[in-house]
Amino acid sequence: QVQLVESGGGLVQPGGSLRLSCAASGNFFSIYAMAWYRQAPGKQRELVARLPNGGSTNYADSVKGRFTISRDNAKNTVYLQMNSLNPEDTAVYYCTAGGGVFWGQGTQVTVSS
Repeated sequence: QVQLVESGGGLVQPGGSLRLSCAASGNFFSIYAMAWYRQAPGKQRELVARLPNGGSTNYADSVKGRFTISRDNAKNTVYLQMNSLNPEDTAVYYCTAGGGVFWGQGTQVTVSS
């Protein structure tokens, strides 16, 4: 069993940056593929970035070049660095592990002036 807790969301102006963190508790964190999803109001949940353990990262086209996913297995934490944010990035961001088996509760990101 893995429990995930996201943090780092908030209100930011267009063009700004945020770093989301997802702290995992439980065993075998290092073997899980980790990912970030988001869900905007009235829209379906979408994959933002995925980081397999030992594999290459995948990003949604809308965030390529602006977002970076990374992990620190020693800290059982995965990060999402978000730069050049725009209002279309406003959503609840969720951390997942194990290909969507485990989910966090989500953290709100609002990009607005």
